[in-house]
Amino acid sequence: MQRYVLITAGGSGTRMQSGLPKQFIEIAGLPVLMHTFKAFMEAEADFHYVLVLPESHRDYWKGLCEKHVFRQPHQLALSGPTRFHSVKSGLRLVPDDALVAIHDGVRPLVSALVIEQVFHSAERFGNGIPVVAVSDSLRIVDHALSQALPREQVRRVQTPQCFRAELIKKAYNRNYSEVFTDEATLLEADGHRIFLVEGNPENIKITRPADLKMAEAMLWKS
Repeated sequence: MQRYVLITAGGSGTRMQSGLPKQFIEIAGLPVLMHTFKAFMEAEADFHYVLVLPESHRDYWKGLCEKHVFRQPHQLALSGPTRFHSVKSGLRLVPDDALVAIHDGVRPLVSALVIEQVFHSAERFGNGIPVVAVSDSLRIVDHALSQALPREQVRRVQTPQCFRAELIKKAYNRNYSEVFTDEATLLEADGHRIFLVEGNPENIKITRPADLKMAEAMLWKS
């Protein structure tokens, strides 16, 4: 099966306290988004790429590609008002008989092992979702009341979330709802069991300045 990587990069960077969208901020010599591409390019040479961008960011991205001599072929899809709409837009460029990994453009530290494991799980079971254990104590809050939540029963979900394309595209036929916070939630609502694989703790999503500094330190170290 062909392997596709669908990268979403529609963020505006409001929590980054920067006028530049976080996916374009340069760290360790490259924009964050190019580091994300590199993580997949170094894991496997034969991926097909779809990048989902707002129309207003396309020219800026093309300028960055020229500046950094970034030649990895990829198709562009138009982002929507939410992640749901953006992923749905990108999936139109993915064949039904492929495997597709859907990844946040601001997660540049995903490991090659995790990438391979989610694809393997998707090929075998229909999906593969990377998760990591939680070390903090947890409480679930219901208005003024709260209750301890056993952390050994909880996992933090990451991307890339990988699927047989025909299954996730069918799941996206439903109407948008705020409860669909990721693709796994959507596929589960369509009646499918979710299969988990071990993620890598370094695979943080860059949303705030502190995340940016942490990611830069790890990228320089690698």
